[in-house]
Amino acid sequence: MAETKAVAATQKKDLSKRDNLFYRFIKKKESTIFLALLGIMLVITIVAPKFATAGNLYRVARQISFVAIAALGVFTVILTAGIDLSIGSLIGLSGITCGLAMASGLGPVPAVLIGMSTGFGVGMINGILVSYVGITPFIVTLGMLSMARGTIWIITKGWPIEDINRKFMIIGQGSFLGIPVPVIIMIVVSFLVHFLLQFTVFGRRLYAIGGNEEATRLSGINVKKIKCLAYGISGLMASITGIILVARFSSAQTSSGDGWELDAIAAAVIGGTSLMGGSGSVVGVLIGAAIMGVIRNGLVLMRVSAYWQTAIMGLIIVLAAVIDSFKGRKA
Repeated sequence: MAETKAVAATQKKDLSKRDNLFYRFIKKKESTIFLALLGIMLVITIVAPKFATAGNLYRVARQISFVAIAALGVFTVILTAGIDLSIGSLIGLSGITCGLAMASGLGPVPAVLIGMSTGFGVGMINGILVSYVGITPFIVTLGMLSMARGTIWIITKGWPIEDINRKFMIIGQGSFLGIPVPVIIMIVVSFLVHFLLQFTVFGRRLYAIGGNEEATRLSGINVKKIKCLAYGISGLMASITGIILVARFSSAQTSSGDGWELDAIAAAVIGGTSLMGGSGSVVGVLIGAAIMGVIRNGLVLMRVSAYWQTAIMGLIIVLAAVIDSFKGRKA
C-alpha cells in the first residue's frame, strides 16, 4: 500500500514537472513565434509540396543564415532604441574590400580580416556620429547607406571582382555533415552574440540603455561608449554576411546586400525585438529570419509574381512594426 502511494506521488510529481515545463515554454514569446513558423511551413508545404524536399530546405537554410547574421548585428543596435539602415551597403562594401584584397594577391585570412575591419570601422563611425556628435541614428545610417554604396561604385566602376581564391569559396558553397557552412557560421555567431548579451556586463548595459537611457547614464554607465560599440558590432556582423556572399557567388558583386537592411530589421522585429529598445533575444531574431526566408521561398515556389513578392514582404514588415507598437502601448 505504501509502495503504491509512493509510486502515485512520484507519477504526480513527474506530471507536474511536465506541465510546468510546457507552461514555461508556452509563456515564452519566442514559442509563439516558433509555432507561427511551423504553421507557415505547414501551409506552404500543403500548397507547394516541393518546399519540404531536402534540397529545397538545404537552400532555404543557407539563405536564412545570411539574413540572420546581419539581423543579429542590427539587433544589438535596436536594443539601444537605435536603428541601422546602412547594413545593406556595408554588406556590399565589406565584400568588395575583401574581394579586392584577394585580387591583389593576399590570402583568404588577411582578406577576411580586411573585410571585417571595413564593416566594424564604418559601424564605429556611425556610432561616433550618433553617440558623441548627437545626430539622429536614422539620418546617420541613411546617409551612410548612400555613402557606402557610392564608394562601392567609385571603387569598382560597376564591375564585379572575380579573382577570388578557390579555397575561400568553401565558406559560402561548402557543407559539413550535410549542413551548409554558412549555417554553421550563423550558429557560431549566434552563440557568441547570445553569450555577449546574456553573460557579460556589456550585454546587460545594452538592455539597460534601451529600457531607460537616462537612468542608465545617471547610474554612472558610459552610455555613449556602449552605444558606439553596438553600431560597431552591427557593422561587423554585416561584414561577415558580405564576406560569405563573396564566397557564395565566387565574386564580389557591386549590388551585394542591396536592400538587405529591410530584411534584417524585419527579422529582428518579427522575432520579438522591440523597436523602442530594451527587449529581444537571439533566438527570436533567428526565428524571425527563418520566417522571412520561408515566406520568401514559399512565394517563389507558389510562382507569385516578383512584384507581389516585394509588396507582400513590405506588408509583413509594416505588420511587424504595428504589432510592436501595440505591444509597447500595452506595456
